[in-house]
Amino acid sequence: MTRRSFGKPAPARRGPTPRGISTQHPAAGASGDAAALDDEPLERLSYVRERVRAVPDFPKPGILFRDITPLLADPKAFHMVIDALVEQFIGQAVDAIVAIDSRGFIFGAPLASRLNTSFIPARKPGKLPAETVSVAYALEYGQGSLEMHKDALSSGDRVVVLDDLLATGGTAAAAGELVMSQGAEVLAYAFVIELDGLEGRAKLEPAPVVSLLHF
Repeated sequence: MTRRSFGKPAPARRGPTPRGISTQHPAAGASGDAAALDDEPLERLSYVRERVRAVPDFPKPGILFRDITPLLADPKAFHMVIDALVEQFIGQAVDAIVAIDSRGFIFGAPLASRLNTSFIPARKPGKLPAETVSVAYALEYGQGSLEMHKDALSSGDRVVVLDDLLATGGTAAAAGELVMSQGAEVLAYAFVIELDGLEGRAKLEPAPVVSLLHF
């Protein structure tokens, strides 16, 4: 059997894949809905925003849940989100994307692939097979915790911590503590959605906080 050679690993990309969203001005003569969507600036992701469904009283009464499943079901919207995240960090030295269990994985893996960098999961207890480090954080009732493999990062690594949504900031802050416990640096925190009224970014600053959509 002849083995197929895939050659050398690809270098880090200097620009995002040309699809979905772009912050560049449209080419001369561009027209139509596609051109308008492709040129939508980051602060005006209306196409994506329309695909985040508000579900009242979930998971308990009084909570308005922001459901991203319609966004994920729309390939164009999903590409636009990944492109928008890529454009935040393209050209920077990012050694790893640390994504938070579990919806952070949905966006973290393609972002790491597009940036040609490592993907590292920060998981709930008991999900990782090798030796781990853990950080506990406060929940509304009780405590939660996150774990990461002890050898996942090296000292001096520059890391983006990513999740789908920023609410009170406790989970993301715990993931940041995991990163720093291994001697790595939190380059930024990144989210698809931020709930502004909960002021979660106050727990993460002075590190930069990138959120694509605000509710």
